[in-house]
Amino acid sequence: MSSLAPTYYLAFCLVSVFVLKTVNEVVTEPYMDEPLHVPQAQAYCRGDFYSWDPKITTPPGLYIFSVILKHIFALKCNLAMLRLIPLLTLVALPLAITRLLCFHKREQPPSSFTTPSPEAVVLASFPIAWFFGFLYYTEVPSLLFVILTITAATQGKHWRAAFFGAISCTFRQTNVVWVLYAYAASQLMHLRFRRAAPGAAPLPKLHDPPALAAGPEDIFKSIASAPHVVLDILQNFVPYSLVLAAFAVFVIWNGGIVLGDKSNHVPAFHIPQLYYFVGFASLFGWPALISGQEGIRGLLWNIWGRMFGSRRNVLFTLLASIAMAITIHKFTIHHPFLLADNRHYTFYVWRRVFLLHPVVPYLLIPGYIACAWAWYIRIGVDQTLLQNLLLPIFVLPTLLPTPLLEPRYFLIPYILLRAQVVDVPGWAVVVEGVWYAVINAATMWVFLYKERPGVGRFMW
Repeated sequence: MSSLAPTYYLAFCLVSVFVLKTVNEVVTEPYMDEPLHVPQAQAYCRGDFYSWDPKITTPPGLYIFSVILKHIFALKCNLAMLRLIPLLTLVALPLAITRLLCFHKREQPPSSFTTPSPEAVVLASFPIAWFFGFLYYTEVPSLLFVILTITAATQGKHWRAAFFGAISCTFRQTNVVWVLYAYAASQLMHLRFRRAAPGAAPLPKLHDPPALAAGPEDIFKSIASAPHVVLDILQNFVPYSLVLAAFAVFVIWNGGIVLGDKSNHVPAFHIPQLYYFVGFASLFGWPALISGQEGIRGLLWNIWGRMFGSRRNVLFTLLASIAMAITIHKFTIHHPFLLADNRHYTFYVWRRVFLLHPVVPYLLIPGYIACAWAWYIRIGVDQTLLQNLLLPIFVLPTLLPTPLLEPRYFLIPYILLRAQVVDVPGWAVVVEGVWYAVINAATMWVFLYKERPGVGRFMW
Protein backbone atom coordinates (compact mmCIF):
# COMPACT_ATOMS: atom_id res chain seq x y z
CA MET A 1 0.00 0.00 0.00
CA SER A 2 2.90 2.34 0.73
CA SER A 3 3.89 2.31 -2.94
CA LEU A 4 0.64 4.18 -3.71
CA ALA A 5 1.43 6.99 -1.29
CA PRO A 6 2.79 9.40 -3.91
CA THR A 7 -0.43 8.99 -5.94
CA TYR A 8 -2.50 9.59 -2.83
CA TYR A 9 -0.46 12.65 -2.02
CA LEU A 10 -0.64 14.05 -5.54
CA ALA A 11 -4.42 13.63 -5.54
CA PHE A 12 -4.62 15.31 -2.13
CA CYS A 13 -2.61 18.29 -3.40
CA LEU A 14 -4.51 18.63 -6.68
CA VAL A 15 -7.92 18.45 -4.99
CA SER A 16 -6.80 21.01 -2.41
CA VAL A 17 -5.64 23.44 -5.09
CA PHE A 18 -8.91 22.99 -7.00
CA VAL A 19 -10.98 23.60 -3.85
CA LEU A 20 -9.01 26.75 -3.00
CA LYS A 21 -9.58 28.04 -6.54
CA THR A 22 -13.31 27.41 -6.15
CA VAL A 23 -13.42 29.06 -2.72
CA ASN A 24 -11.72 32.16 -4.10
CA GLU A 25 -14.17 32.30 -7.02
CA VAL A 26 -17.28 31.92 -4.85
CA VAL A 27 -16.29 33.59 -1.57
CA THR A 28 -14.77 36.78 -2.92
CA GLU A 29 -14.92 38.75 0.32
CA PRO A 30 -13.31 37.91 3.67
CA TYR A 31 -15.67 35.74 5.72
CA MET A 32 -16.26 35.13 9.45
CA ASP A 33 -12.86 35.72 11.14
CA GLU A 34 -11.11 36.72 7.93
CA PRO A 35 -12.29 40.37 8.17
CA LEU A 36 -10.06 40.55 11.26
CA HIS A 37 -7.07 38.61 9.95
CA VAL A 38 -6.87 39.91 6.38
CA PRO A 39 -6.61 43.68 7.13
CA GLN A 40 -4.08 42.95 9.87
CA ALA A 41 -1.95 40.91 7.47
CA GLN A 42 -2.18 43.63 4.84
CA ALA A 43 -1.00 46.19 7.39
CA TYR A 44 2.04 44.00 8.06
CA CYS A 45 2.63 43.64 4.32
CA ARG A 46 2.76 47.45 4.08
CA GLY A 47 5.41 47.47 6.81
CA ASP A 48 3.03 48.78 9.46
CA PHE A 49 3.95 46.55 12.39
CA TYR A 50 2.58 48.85 15.07
CA SER A 51 -1.13 48.90 14.25
CA TRP A 52 -3.18 46.13 15.86
CA ASP A 53 -6.88 45.31 15.76
CA PRO A 54 -7.90 44.93 19.43
CA LYS A 55 -10.49 42.29 18.48
CA ILE A 56 -7.76 39.84 17.47
CA THR A 57 -6.95 37.45 20.32
CA THR A 58 -4.07 35.43 18.82
CA PRO A 59 -0.40 36.41 18.26
CA PRO A 60 0.81 37.71 14.87
CA GLY A 61 2.54 34.55 13.66
CA LEU A 62 0.19 34.12 10.71
CA TYR A 63 0.80 37.67 9.52
CA ILE A 64 4.57 37.47 9.94
CA PHE A 65 4.59 34.13 8.10
CA SER A 66 2.62 35.79 5.29
CA VAL A 67 5.10 38.66 5.06
CA ILE A 68 8.02 36.22 4.86
CA LEU A 69 6.39 34.23 2.06
CA LYS A 70 5.44 37.48 0.32
CA HIS A 71 9.10 38.48 0.11
CA ILE A 72 10.31 34.99 -0.86
CA PHE A 73 7.77 34.35 -3.61
CA ALA A 74 6.83 37.95 -4.47
CA LEU A 75 3.22 37.32 -3.53
CA LYS A 76 0.58 39.97 -3.24
CA CYS A 77 -1.27 40.41 0.03
CA ASN A 78 -4.75 40.20 -1.45
CA LEU A 79 -7.35 37.76 -0.16
CA ALA A 80 -6.60 35.02 -2.69
CA MET A 81 -2.87 35.06 -2.02
CA LEU A 82 -3.35 35.19 1.75
CA ARG A 83 -5.58 32.12 1.60
CA LEU A 84 -2.73 30.37 -0.18
CA ILE A 85 -0.71 30.45 3.09
CA PRO A 86 -2.93 27.96 4.99
CA LEU A 87 -3.12 25.82 1.85
CA LEU A 88 0.67 25.52 1.72
CA THR A 89 0.70 24.32 5.32
CA LEU A 90 -2.16 21.93 4.56
CA VAL A 91 -0.27 20.21 1.74
CA ALA A 92 2.81 20.02 4.00
CA LEU A 93 0.76 18.42 6.78
CA PRO A 94 0.96 14.79 5.49
CA LEU A 95 4.76 15.03 5.42
CA ALA A 96 4.87 15.99 9.10
CA ILE A 97 2.16 13.54 10.18
CA THR A 98 4.11 10.70 8.55
CA ARG A 99 6.97 11.31 10.98
CA LEU A 100 4.54 11.43 13.90
CA LEU A 101 2.99 8.10 12.91
CA CYS A 102 6.42 6.52 12.48
CA PHE A 103 7.37 7.62 16.00
CA HIS A 104 4.37 5.91 17.55
CA LYS A 105 4.82 2.80 15.39
CA ARG A 106 8.58 2.85 16.08
CA GLU A 107 9.31 2.64 12.36
CA GLN A 108 11.88 4.33 10.20
CA PRO A 109 10.38 7.28 8.27
CA PRO A 110 10.37 6.98 4.46
CA SER A 111 13.73 7.63 2.85
CA SER A 112 12.19 10.40 0.76
CA PHE A 113 10.80 13.34 2.71
CA THR A 114 8.22 13.94 -0.03
CA THR A 115 6.69 10.47 0.31
CA PRO A 116 4.04 10.59 3.02
CA SER A 117 2.20 7.45 4.06
CA PRO A 118 -1.41 6.97 2.91
CA GLU A 119 -2.51 7.07 6.55
CA ALA A 120 -0.86 10.48 6.97
CA VAL A 121 -2.64 11.79 3.88
CA VAL A 122 -5.95 10.59 5.32
CA LEU A 123 -5.24 12.24 8.69
CA ALA A 124 -4.37 15.49 6.94
CA SER A 125 -7.85 15.25 5.38
CA PHE A 126 -9.45 15.34 8.83
CA PRO A 127 -12.49 17.60 8.26
CA ILE A 128 -11.59 20.39 10.67
CA ALA A 129 -8.02 20.69 9.37
CA TRP A 130 -9.03 20.33 5.74
CA PHE A 131 -11.82 22.92 5.83
CA PHE A 132 -9.72 25.63 7.44
CA GLY A 133 -6.90 24.99 4.99
CA PHE A 134 -8.82 27.17 2.51
CA LEU A 135 -9.51 30.19 4.72
CA TYR A 136 -7.08 32.71 6.17
CA TYR A 137 -7.15 31.19 9.65
CA THR A 138 -4.41 30.10 12.06
CA GLU A 139 -5.60 26.51 12.58
CA VAL A 140 -3.58 24.58 9.98
CA PRO A 141 -0.27 26.50 10.36
CA SER A 142 -0.63 26.09 14.12
CA LEU A 143 -1.21 22.33 13.78
CA LEU A 144 1.72 21.91 11.39
CA PHE A 145 4.23 23.55 13.69
CA VAL A 146 2.95 21.65 16.72
CA ILE A 147 3.53 18.38 14.88
CA LEU A 148 6.98 19.54 13.73
CA THR A 149 7.76 20.33 17.37
CA ILE A 150 6.74 16.86 18.53
CA THR A 151 8.52 14.99 15.74
CA ALA A 152 11.75 16.91 16.31
CA ALA A 153 11.56 16.19 20.04
CA THR A 154 10.97 12.48 19.49
CA GLN A 155 14.04 12.37 17.25
CA GLY A 156 16.12 13.83 20.09
CA LYS A 157 16.56 17.17 18.31
CA HIS A 158 15.45 19.24 21.27
CA TRP A 159 16.80 22.64 20.22
CA ARG A 160 15.05 22.27 16.88
CA ALA A 161 11.89 21.19 18.70
CA ALA A 162 12.04 24.27 20.93
CA PHE A 163 12.50 26.46 17.85
CA PHE A 164 9.45 24.99 16.14
CA GLY A 165 7.57 25.17 19.42
CA ALA A 166 8.32 28.87 19.78
CA ILE A 167 7.05 29.42 16.23
CA SER A 168 3.88 27.45 17.00
CA CYS A 169 3.18 29.77 19.94
CA THR A 170 3.15 32.75 17.58
CA PHE A 171 0.07 31.23 15.91
CA ARG A 172 -1.72 30.16 19.08
CA GLN A 173 -0.39 31.08 22.50
CA THR A 174 -1.92 27.95 24.05
CA ASN A 175 0.51 25.87 21.96
CA VAL A 176 2.98 26.31 24.80
CA VAL A 177 1.16 23.34 26.32
CA TRP A 178 2.09 21.21 23.31
CA VAL A 179 5.71 22.31 23.58
CA LEU A 180 5.77 20.68 27.02
CA TYR A 181 3.89 17.68 25.65
CA ALA A 182 6.57 17.22 22.98
CA TYR A 183 9.27 17.12 25.64
CA ALA A 184 7.33 14.75 27.89
CA ALA A 185 6.42 12.35 25.07
CA SER A 186 10.03 12.13 23.90
CA GLN A 187 11.32 11.48 27.41
CA LEU A 188 8.78 8.77 28.21
CA MET A 189 9.83 6.90 25.08
CA HIS A 190 13.50 7.46 25.99
CA LEU A 191 13.01 6.11 29.50
CA ARG A 192 11.03 3.16 28.20
CA PHE A 193 13.71 1.83 25.87
CA ARG A 194 17.03 3.05 27.29
CA ARG A 195 19.46 0.40 28.45
CA ALA A 196 22.59 0.52 30.57
CA ALA A 197 25.93 -0.11 28.87
CA PRO A 198 27.38 -3.61 29.34
CA GLY A 199 29.07 -3.82 32.73
CA ALA A 200 27.65 -0.49 33.91
CA ALA A 201 25.43 -0.04 36.95
CA PRO A 202 21.69 -0.46 36.34
CA LEU A 203 19.93 2.74 35.39
CA PRO A 204 17.14 4.09 37.61
CA LYS A 205 13.75 2.96 36.38
CA LEU A 206 10.45 4.74 36.00
CA HIS A 207 7.54 2.50 36.96
CA ASP A 208 5.55 2.44 33.75
CA PRO A 209 3.85 -0.88 32.99
CA PRO A 210 1.96 -1.71 29.78
CA ALA A 211 -1.23 0.32 29.63
CA LEU A 212 -3.68 -2.54 29.22
CA ALA A 213 -2.17 -4.50 32.12
CA ALA A 214 -1.95 -1.55 34.53
CA GLY A 215 -4.27 -0.83 37.44
CA PRO A 216 -5.01 2.30 39.50
CA GLU A 217 -2.28 1.42 41.99
CA ASP A 218 0.33 1.67 39.22
CA ILE A 219 -0.35 5.40 38.89
CA PHE A 220 0.83 5.95 42.46
CA LYS A 221 3.87 3.71 41.91
CA SER A 222 4.77 5.75 38.81
CA ILE A 223 4.54 8.99 40.75
CA ALA A 224 6.72 7.53 43.53
CA SER A 225 9.38 6.40 41.06
CA ALA A 226 9.49 9.69 39.10
CA PRO A 227 12.08 11.47 41.33
CA HIS A 228 14.61 8.73 40.54
CA VAL A 229 14.72 9.61 36.83
CA VAL A 230 14.33 13.41 36.94
CA LEU A 231 18.06 14.11 36.76
CA ASP A 232 18.40 11.85 33.72
CA ILE A 233 15.96 13.90 31.66
CA LEU A 234 16.62 17.37 33.05
CA GLN A 235 19.34 18.32 30.55
CA ASN A 236 16.99 17.84 27.61
CA PHE A 237 14.54 20.26 29.21
CA VAL A 238 16.84 23.27 28.80
CA PRO A 239 15.67 24.32 25.28
CA TYR A 240 12.02 24.02 26.28
CA SER A 241 12.60 26.05 29.44
CA LEU A 242 13.64 29.00 27.26
CA VAL A 243 10.30 28.81 25.41
CA LEU A 244 8.50 28.71 28.77
CA ALA A 245 10.47 31.71 30.01
CA ALA A 246 9.61 33.69 26.88
CA PHE A 247 5.96 32.73 27.31
CA ALA A 248 6.01 33.86 30.95
CA VAL A 249 7.44 37.22 29.87
CA PHE A 250 4.64 37.55 27.30
CA VAL A 251 1.93 36.79 29.89
CA ILE A 252 3.36 39.37 32.31
CA TRP A 253 3.70 42.00 29.58
CA ASN A 254 0.21 41.30 28.20
CA GLY A 255 -1.50 41.01 31.56
CA GLY A 256 -2.84 37.56 30.66
CA ILE A 257 -2.80 34.91 27.95
CA VAL A 258 -5.49 36.40 25.70
CA LEU A 259 -4.52 39.20 23.36
CA GLY A 260 -6.98 41.89 22.31
CA ASP A 261 -10.64 41.18 23.04
CA LYS A 262 -10.33 39.74 26.55
CA SER A 263 -13.97 40.43 27.49
CA ASN A 264 -15.34 37.72 25.17
CA HIS A 265 -12.55 35.24 25.91
CA VAL A 266 -12.54 35.04 29.69
CA PRO A 267 -11.04 31.69 30.83
CA ALA A 268 -13.56 29.41 32.49
CA PHE A 269 -13.66 26.05 34.25
CA HIS A 270 -15.49 24.13 31.54
CA ILE A 271 -15.26 20.48 32.58
CA PRO A 272 -17.94 19.20 30.13
CA GLN A 273 -15.67 20.36 27.30
CA LEU A 274 -13.66 17.17 27.96
CA TYR A 275 -16.77 15.05 27.48
CA TYR A 276 -17.60 16.83 24.24
CA PHE A 277 -14.11 16.13 22.97
CA VAL A 278 -14.33 12.40 23.71
CA GLY A 279 -17.65 12.21 21.89
CA PHE A 280 -16.32 14.29 19.00
CA ALA A 281 -13.19 12.13 18.67
CA SER A 282 -15.26 8.94 18.64
CA LEU A 283 -17.70 10.28 16.06
CA PHE A 284 -14.89 11.16 13.65
CA GLY A 285 -12.44 8.40 14.53
CA TRP A 286 -14.74 5.37 14.65
CA PRO A 287 -12.96 3.54 11.78
CA ALA A 288 -9.74 3.51 13.80
CA LEU A 289 -11.59 2.50 16.97
CA ILE A 290 -13.30 -0.59 15.52
CA SER A 291 -10.32 -1.81 13.50
CA GLY A 292 -8.37 -3.59 16.22
CA GLN A 293 -7.40 -7.24 15.95
CA GLU A 294 -10.36 -8.31 18.09
CA GLY A 295 -12.83 -6.38 15.94
CA ILE A 296 -15.79 -4.36 17.05
CA ARG A 297 -17.22 -7.18 19.19
CA GLY A 298 -13.94 -7.57 21.03
CA LEU A 299 -13.70 -3.84 21.59
CA LEU A 300 -17.26 -3.67 22.93
CA TRP A 301 -16.59 -6.66 25.18
CA ASN A 302 -13.42 -5.03 26.54
CA ILE A 303 -15.28 -1.77 27.18
CA TRP A 304 -18.05 -3.64 28.97
CA GLY A 305 -15.48 -5.47 31.10
CA ARG A 306 -13.72 -2.28 32.12
CA MET A 307 -17.03 -0.63 33.00
CA PHE A 308 -18.90 -3.54 34.60
CA GLY A 309 -16.57 -6.58 34.64
CA SER A 310 -15.96 -6.58 38.39
CA ARG A 311 -17.32 -4.98 41.53
CA ARG A 312 -14.44 -2.54 41.51
CA ASN A 313 -15.14 -1.58 37.91
CA VAL A 314 -18.85 -1.14 38.59
CA LEU A 315 -18.04 1.06 41.58
CA PHE A 316 -15.60 3.13 39.51
CA THR A 317 -18.15 3.54 36.71
CA LEU A 318 -20.83 4.57 39.21
CA LEU A 319 -18.58 7.11 40.95
CA ALA A 320 -17.37 8.49 37.61
CA SER A 321 -20.97 8.85 36.42
CA ILE A 322 -21.98 10.69 39.58
CA ALA A 323 -18.97 13.02 39.32
CA MET A 324 -19.68 13.70 35.65
CA ALA A 325 -23.34 14.41 36.38
CA ILE A 326 -22.32 16.94 39.04
CA THR A 327 -19.85 18.65 36.71
CA ILE A 328 -22.44 18.78 33.91
CA HIS A 329 -24.92 20.38 36.31
CA LYS A 330 -22.43 22.85 37.79
CA PHE A 331 -20.08 23.66 34.92
CA THR A 332 -22.06 23.50 31.67
CA ILE A 333 -21.61 26.86 29.92
CA HIS A 334 -24.16 28.29 27.51
CA HIS A 335 -21.80 30.67 25.73
CA PRO A 336 -23.54 33.66 24.09
CA PHE A 337 -21.60 33.10 20.84
CA LEU A 338 -22.84 29.50 20.70
CA LEU A 339 -26.44 30.54 21.33
CA ALA A 340 -26.46 33.47 18.90
CA ASP A 341 -24.36 32.52 15.86
CA ASN A 342 -26.43 30.19 13.64
CA ARG A 343 -23.71 29.99 10.98
CA HIS A 344 -21.91 27.18 12.82
CA TYR A 345 -22.89 23.52 13.07
CA THR A 346 -22.39 23.61 16.85
CA PHE A 347 -25.32 26.04 17.09
CA TYR A 348 -27.65 23.31 15.79
CA VAL A 349 -25.98 20.47 17.71
CA TRP A 350 -26.42 22.44 20.91
CA ARG A 351 -30.06 23.30 20.29
CA ARG A 352 -31.20 20.00 18.82
CA VAL A 353 -29.26 17.64 21.08
CA PHE A 354 -28.14 19.21 24.33
CA LEU A 355 -31.16 21.50 24.70
CA LEU A 356 -33.66 18.93 23.45
CA HIS A 357 -34.55 18.05 27.06
CA PRO A 358 -32.83 18.83 30.39
CA VAL A 359 -32.10 15.15 30.93
CA VAL A 360 -30.26 14.62 27.60
CA PRO A 361 -26.78 15.81 28.76
CA TYR A 362 -26.97 13.27 31.62
CA LEU A 363 -28.13 10.42 29.38
CA LEU A 364 -24.92 10.84 27.37
CA ILE A 365 -22.68 10.07 30.38
CA PRO A 366 -22.40 6.28 29.82
CA GLY A 367 -21.53 7.01 26.20
CA TYR A 368 -18.75 9.38 27.23
CA ILE A 369 -17.28 6.77 29.57
CA ALA A 370 -17.50 4.03 26.94
CA CYS A 371 -15.82 6.25 24.33
CA ALA A 372 -13.02 7.14 26.74
CA TRP A 373 -12.36 3.46 27.42
CA ALA A 374 -12.46 2.72 23.69
CA TRP A 375 -9.65 5.17 23.03
CA TYR A 376 -7.69 3.99 26.08
CA ILE A 377 -7.88 0.40 24.84
CA ARG A 378 -6.99 1.22 21.24
CA ILE A 379 -3.99 3.43 21.97
CA GLY A 380 -2.90 1.13 24.80
CA VAL A 381 -2.13 -1.74 22.43
CA ASP A 382 1.53 -0.72 22.21
CA GLN A 383 1.92 1.95 24.88
CA THR A 384 2.70 2.14 28.57
CA LEU A 385 0.41 3.50 31.25
CA LEU A 386 2.06 6.92 31.33
CA GLN A 387 2.16 7.17 27.54
CA ASN A 388 -1.58 6.49 27.50
CA LEU A 389 -2.30 9.10 30.15
CA LEU A 390 0.07 11.77 28.84
CA LEU A 391 -2.21 13.27 26.17
CA PRO A 392 -5.28 13.48 28.46
CA ILE A 393 -3.16 15.29 31.03
CA PHE A 394 -2.05 17.89 28.49
CA VAL A 395 -5.52 18.21 27.00
CA LEU A 396 -6.79 19.49 30.37
CA PRO A 397 -5.13 22.94 30.28
CA THR A 398 -6.08 23.45 26.63
CA LEU A 399 -9.79 22.56 26.87
CA LEU A 400 -10.83 23.26 30.47
CA PRO A 401 -10.39 27.06 30.25
CA THR A 402 -12.30 27.39 26.96
CA PRO A 403 -15.95 28.39 27.55
CA LEU A 404 -17.04 28.04 23.91
CA LEU A 405 -17.92 24.69 22.32
CA GLU A 406 -15.79 25.02 19.19
CA PRO A 407 -14.56 22.08 17.03
CA ARG A 408 -11.38 23.99 16.14
CA TYR A 409 -10.23 23.61 19.74
CA PHE A 410 -10.37 19.83 19.28
CA LEU A 411 -8.16 19.78 16.17
CA ILE A 412 -4.70 19.33 17.69
CA PRO A 413 -5.83 16.94 20.48
CA TYR A 414 -7.65 14.77 17.95
CA ILE A 415 -4.73 14.45 15.53
CA LEU A 416 -2.35 13.61 18.39
CA LEU A 417 -4.82 11.07 19.79
CA ARG A 418 -5.55 9.38 16.48
CA ALA A 419 -1.84 9.16 15.63
CA GLN A 420 -1.34 6.91 18.67
CA VAL A 421 -3.49 4.13 17.20
CA VAL A 422 -0.66 2.14 15.67
CA ASP A 423 -2.40 -0.93 14.26
CA VAL A 424 -5.00 0.50 11.88
CA PRO A 425 -5.22 -1.93 8.93
CA GLY A 426 -5.35 -0.76 5.34
CA TRP A 427 -9.10 -1.33 4.94
CA ALA A 428 -9.82 0.88 7.95
CA VAL A 429 -7.58 3.65 6.59
CA VAL A 430 -9.59 3.51 3.35
CA VAL A 431 -12.89 3.63 5.27
CA GLU A 432 -11.58 6.52 7.35
CA GLY A 433 -10.54 8.37 4.19
CA VAL A 434 -13.95 7.86 2.59
CA TRP A 435 -15.65 8.98 5.83
CA TYR A 436 -13.60 12.17 5.91
CA ALA A 437 -14.14 12.75 2.18
CA VAL A 438 -17.92 12.52 2.54
CA ILE A 439 -17.89 15.00 5.41
CA ASN A 440 -15.51 17.33 3.57
CA ALA A 441 -17.56 17.27 0.38
CA ALA A 442 -20.80 17.93 2.24
CA THR A 443 -19.49 20.73 4.46
CA MET A 444 -17.65 22.49 1.63
CA TRP A 445 -20.67 22.21 -0.70
CA VAL A 446 -22.92 23.69 1.99
CA PHE A 447 -20.39 26.44 2.65
CA LEU A 448 -20.03 27.39 -1.00
CA TYR A 449 -23.49 26.90 -2.44
CA LYS A 450 -26.08 26.99 0.38
CA GLU A 451 -25.63 30.54 1.60
CA ARG A 452 -28.83 31.81 3.23
CA PRO A 453 -29.88 35.45 2.90
CA GLY A 454 -29.65 37.22 6.22
CA VAL A 455 -27.74 34.32 7.76
CA GLY A 456 -24.63 33.68 5.70
CA ARG A 457 -22.53 30.62 4.97
CA PHE A 458 -22.48 27.56 7.23
CA MET A 459 -19.12 26.36 8.51
CA TRP A 460 -17.47 24.54 11.37
